[in-house]
Amino acid sequence: MSNYTLTFACYNQLDYTQQFIASLDRSEVDFSRIVAVDNGSTDGTREWLGQQGFGAVVLNDRNLGCGAAWNQGALALQSEWTVVMNNDVVCAKGWMRHLLQGAQQHQLQIASPAMVEGELNYDLAAWAAASAQKMQGYCRHGAPHAVCMAIHESVWQQMGYFMPVPKLLGYEDAIFFQRALENHIRTGTVGEAWLHHYGMTTQKALKLEMNLQQSDSLGNRNLMKLYMNQSWWARKVARHERRKLLREARAHELQSFGMTVHGVRASGELNWL
Repeated sequence: MSNYTLTFACYNQLDYTQQFIASLDRSEVDFSRIVAVDNGSTDGTREWLGQQGFGAVVLNDRNLGCGAAWNQGALALQSEWTVVMNNDVVCAKGWMRHLLQGAQQHQLQIASPAMVEGELNYDLAAWAAASAQKMQGYCRHGAPHAVCMAIHESVWQQMGYFMPVPKLLGYEDAIFFQRALENHIRTGTVGEAWLHHYGMTTQKALKLEMNLQQSDSLGNRNLMKLYMNQSWWARKVARHERRKLLREARAHELQSFGMTVHGVRASGELNWL
């Protein structure tokens, strides 16, 4: 397997972090290549992280946001590939190997795995094995996601790191992907690598802590627009183009495979995005 670092940021939500780490196959994921970055947890997360034998644990005194934490993880152990992840995921066997192989096969510089979000009320292992076989060799080009992204070292050299602004709180990925587009970085989602994502657990917890409605924006949208350095019209055109790309990709995948690289489970139903 390629030279890699796996890094994730966390803020409380210890139970999700424990599920995530338990799902990592020690025969395929070297724990000495893991960097955990804690953004000021108070629920025992910091103490637990220090007992796992990771390559590095970064403890911040306060919540610096995802951008700063992801940068800390990427810089703590530098490698050819930096796999940046959420902690509210459960990984299927072989996901890392398939992700990096897919990235190399499709010559991607930023690669994400396929995923199912929502309720984990199904057999992930069996699902992932069957789905990987069905979508073997497929990539949805131009559509990475921030739940998990393998970033090649050439990206750091070509366009730099994440925007380390705490007030963005959730918009760091949008800015990063926009900059990747502007720099002609090759991106995509690989159909052979699968994981389950519970869905925005840290953001939900922060909203509760800040007395915000779940429908409210956590980060500063005006700051995001400023750092995107785009006019209102350019943003509107970009949204239109992205939605068109996703519609076309979804239609192609459903016709070719009877499924897509992004599913959402709710009330026992699976919807394809």
